[in-house]
Amino acid sequence: MKQYHELLKHILDKGTWKDDRTGVGTYSTFGYQTRVNLQEGFPLVTTKKLYTKAIIHELLWFLKGETNIQYLCKNGVRIWDDWPYEKYKKSNEFGGEDIKAFAQKIASDDAFAKKWGNLGPVYGYQWRSWPAPDGKTVDQITNLINQIKKNPYSRRLMVSAWNVPYIEDMALPPCHTMFQFYVSPPDATKGEEKGKLSCQLYQRSADVFLGVPFNIASYALLTIMVAQVCDLAIGDFVHTFGDVHLYSNHIEQAKLQLSRDLRPLPKMQINTAVKNIFDFKYEDFELVGYNPHPHIAAEVAV
Repeated sequence: MKQYHELLKHILDKGTWKDDRTGVGTYSTFGYQTRVNLQEGFPLVTTKKLYTKAIIHELLWFLKGETNIQYLCKNGVRIWDDWPYEKYKKSNEFGGEDIKAFAQKIASDDAFAKKWGNLGPVYGYQWRSWPAPDGKTVDQITNLINQIKKNPYSRRLMVSAWNVPYIEDMALPPCHTMFQFYVSPPDATKGEEKGKLSCQLYQRSADVFLGVPFNIASYALLTIMVAQVCDLAIGDFVHTFGDVHLYSNHIEQAKLQLSRDLRPLPKMQINTAVKNIFDFKYEDFELVGYNPHPHIAAEVAV
């Protein structure tokens, strides 16, 4: 992923020091954009190993409209544990459990999960149940798919997670706030029979070392899934950033990653029989040819 390495270099070369709400501090710049051609391979970074299982399950969790981490914990995905765990630690019910024991209890105890596993109206809620003034809800994903099928050249193929009145009720306000799809018509001179589906994500806040590789892969996967159910070819993934930053305790890890050579991108194969965006299961995805360098550990800033 040359584009990702260029972003890391950009932050290291041009980032300015900023304090932040976590107390860790960041090197940050404002405004950056990358573009990858999804037909050239699945954009999963190869200079460190990524936890692909987590990427797939998190996206399926979003599409289910869920906001409780129990589904993730049951599937061994730990990327959202920190926020509810920190809330639990401050409660009178905290019994000294470490975060691993907390996640195990969320997975196995429905009553405990209901009380302590909810993140508030985060991504899944906004994607699938955006509250309307009349008391009804808007399923943005269903509307999106329908619009792509009926009016593919619309300039309104958008989904937003930034719902202002609900921000304070979320465990973490949306970092990837809005995405837009774009369908280009088939080019007969190139023998194309289908239009190409591209996606652009706007990310207001981007943890470059830990979060961004996940975000790239997640929205690339979403684009592939939407293209399949809408009978389109895949185009580009465009990633537009607001505050894009490296946490101060990720600097050495970023330098280590940049010292490693790039390897060929893998391919993501998905079950071609699935024609409904909500019917995908974890077993419908197979990553082929992924040969990354070893994982690089880093702490998440909460």
